[in-house]
Amino acid sequence: MDDTPDRTETRAELLPEEQAVDSEDPEGQAREVLRDSDRRTEHPEPTMRRRPEETA
Repeated sequence: MDDTPDRTETRAELLPEEQAVDSEDPEGQAREVLRDSDRRTEHPEPTMRRRPEETA
């Protein structure tokens, strides 16, 4: 089941900061935001690990 259209419709409702810049294509913007989010979820960037002696 592909829920992308439903997710896109929901995400296309602009956040206040997005409304401030007035998107010309909210659904296209939503698709790209969701695509990027999915990509980051599937392939997260490695986090930096510090050794205890590096934190002081």
